[in-house]
Amino acid sequence: MAPEEAKAAAVPEAAKPQSAQQEKQANCLACNKPIKKLKRYYRDGKFYCNKKCWRTYLEKSKEEKKE
Repeated sequence: MAPEEAKAAAVPEAAKPQSAQQEKQANCLACNKPIKKLKRYYRDGKFYCNKKCWRTYLEKSKEEKKE
């Protein structure tokens, strides 16, 4: 019975990563504005509304790392 229980427990865990991948980023990480499809700036696997917000996010993250 132990192998059957292990298989049953493994099935729900396998479904969790797929649901996490389906979620899309809806807001800019720097200013939290909604990102529109026509105006978006993609860097390092994340979306921003423009280059200025991307640079702001980089500066903010560098300051957090220093502290």
